[in-house]
Amino acid sequence: MAIVIKKVGVIGSGQMGNGIAHVAALAGLDVALNDVSAERLKSALATINGNLSRQVSRKIITEDARKQALDRIVPAETLEGLADCDLVIETAVENEEVKRKIFQDLCAVLKPEAIVASDTSSISITRLAASTDRPERFIGIHFMNPVPLMELVELIRGIATDDTTFDAAKEFVTKLGKQIAVSEDFPAFIVNRILLPMINEAIYTLYEGVGNVEAIDVAMKLGAHHPMGPLELADFIGLDTCLSIMQVLHEGLADSKYRPCPLLVKYVEAGWLGRKTQRGFYDYRGEKPIPTR
Repeated sequence: MAIVIKKVGVIGSGQMGNGIAHVAALAGLDVALNDVSAERLKSALATINGNLSRQVSRKIITEDARKQALDRIVPAETLEGLADCDLVIETAVENEEVKRKIFQDLCAVLKPEAIVASDTSSISITRLAASTDRPERFIGIHFMNPVPLMELVELIRGIATDDTTFDAAKEFVTKLGKQIAVSEDFPAFIVNRILLPMINEAIYTLYEGVGNVEAIDVAMKLGAHHPMGPLELADFIGLDTCLSIMQVLHEGLADSKYRPCPLLVKYVEAGWLGRKTQRGFYDYRGEKPIPTR
């Protein structure tokens, strides 16, 4: 039986979560947005409103569409607020224990036919699915950051994911106006399996003194036409996230080419995680970013 997704739950209202809520509401779906505190939800709704307003000023959407989208998003301070959702997407921190705990609590309140998805960028979908009461209704739906701008979504089936779940997820992603790349359930899937080792290599290039931060970023922007240099991109993603994906690749594929650069580890230990902490490979505390090396 085909599954029709009308109401979507999003767990986590950070960068990824508020972006997913934004595109789902714009596509005409009802959205319940969940986070651990009312404060976070308030700030997420303000961010969504700001991003929608920017789309209005750029004539991408109408003022009417902005209002309607905002009306479709309801804050949910507890997981009980997601009980009537047809699909729930988890966008919590890239930590397997945290995700498993969320899925256990979530499945206890969800209707049996609801689909559960993870926006994980690297963790095994099969393993996450096995920690739920519905592995056949579990799937990886991995959005790119920033969600409203990026056209791609990776769909990842676990070993148990059934066809109706996969078809419903495909239809959902298409409704959002995104393109799909189907990936097998291997560490870091497609995009991050290619992108993160490139970023890690850029950090090695810095670590070994081949070039400084500015030279490396300019080289890749002008020499390979990348819209953003790899170190600038690492700061945007978050150096802690970059490190955790490299660790998943290193442990999952046991190949020394995925060894996280010691300099990346050092930055994370210092708490210099990129833009979100105001310091990473660049210092963002002044008027314009200044390289830290």
